Amino acid sequence: MKILETERLSIREIEAELDAEFTLRLLNSPKFIKYIGDRKVRSVDEARDFIRDRYRKSYEDHGYGLYAVELKPDDKRQPFLPVGICGFVRRVSLPAPDMGFAFLPEHEGKGYGFDSANALLKYGRERLNFTEVLAITTIDNEVSGKLLQKLGFAFEKQTETPEGEILNLYRIGLVTS
Repeated sequence: MKILETERLSIREIEAELDAEFTLRLLNSPKFIKYIGDRKVRSVDEARDFIRDRYRKSYEDHGYGLYAVELKPDDKRQPFLPVGICGFVRRVSLPAPDMGFAFLPEHEGKGYGFDSANALLKYGRERLNFTEVLAITTIDNEVSGKLLQKLGFAFEKQTETPEGEILNLYRIGLVTS
């Protein structure tokens, strides 16, 4: 199901059958493993299960989640190309939805993270009635921290996860004027 579009991108729910190979590549990309974590998904079948158990379950349980970010084709006869994911995660350890994003290495640095996250923040405010959104990064993930600040997030503090990992916590208010 399509959530929204920008000039260059289409953002939709992640589907197990459609997105398993893409998800397998993304979850095993070096920066995903370094900055987000190794999800131990090593096959297309495991990727399908991961999509069902994590992404689809979030849509069902919370009404939102992480979404596929697709590049719109120049030619209408070409398929849309998944380049990354962006959206919201509900974490028990955080008091508000957490914005997350990740892109395949060959699609980093092209503005897709900003475009998709900016559009989804508006969606979160207008459609999901979020009044604030949080974001967490590892303390060495400067690129994501800069993107969050460009989006309007403010660094709040370093926080410790239940597993003992220290993360940077960012926050943005989404009040309508």
